[in-house]
Amino acid sequence: MADIHGAGVRDDIDGNGFRVGIVVSRFNSEICTALLNACVDQLKASNVQEQDIQVLSVPGALEIPMVMHELALKGNCDGLVALGCIIRGDTYHFEIVANESARACTDIQIGTGIPLANAILTTDTEQQAKDRMTIKGREAALVIIEMIQTLKTLHSE
Repeated sequence: MADIHGAGVRDDIDGNGFRVGIVVSRFNSEICTALLNACVDQLKASNVQEQDIQVLSVPGALEIPMVMHELALKGNCDGLVALGCIIRGDTYHFEIVANESARACTDIQIGTGIPLANAILTTDTEQQAKDRMTIKGREAALVIIEMIQTLKTLHSE
């Protein structure tokens, strides 16, 4: 079982036939675009077909969970990926956005049974986000494929 950068994410997985919904924030757009590109590239490299990838964009990280929830309720996605970037500022706002977006994403997957890979970066600096954007986008794709596989295995037993 191989992994990438010690993240514990398998790279020997196959997403053929899986439908993945991605919700990406437009805030910190350069970083979020790189996250999205890396995620989609990895999904395709893992045999997820382009027509099975649905991408929706929202203004910021706090808006991601609402659209994720709606995608989960529609039932046409096997898994969901949240992509965004929250960079610490001078106020408490960072903690609110980071904590609430993460909590809501966790609530969605637990409440709906649809797996969700949370790749909303939370960093102290823009450079930290840039250093992580490509690898975290790739990891999110691999995580969601593995989680879909795991749940399909559990449900078939």
